[in-house]
Amino acid sequence: MVHFVGAGPGASDLITVRGKQYLEEADVVVNPKLLKYTKDICTIHNSAKMTLEEVIHVIEKAEAGGKTTVRLHTGDPCIYGAIREQMDILDEKNIAYDYCPGVSAFCGAASALNLEYTLPDISQSVIIT
Repeated sequence: MVHFVGAGPGASDLITVRGKQYLEEADVVVNPKLLKYTKDICTIHNSAKMTLEEVIHVIEKAEAGGKTTVRLHTGDPCIYGAIREQMDILDEKNIAYDYCPGVSAFCGAASALNLEYTLPDISQSVIIT
């Protein structure tokens, strides 16, 4: 099984409880963030130095060995995460996956600045570009 996990906006304690659980259970992690949550025998791959094909190869090898893989993405993978192309390939290869959302960087920015994006009678929309 492959778990796409959002790592949050950079602070290790801003990962979701579910994402942390997946990291603790993972046999293979693609992306070296949040290593303090992985078990000692977990195999780590640095996705910054990998092509899409290399990432998929690591996932296929883990699947063939019956291992659990976490494909970790910064922020929330649904925003600029490039997960669709990975999911499409996994669909073609009949490899099961799920997606654990993360805290997006735009939410982390609001928190760091102590502000709210939507205010009654002022703004009820957020546009991310």
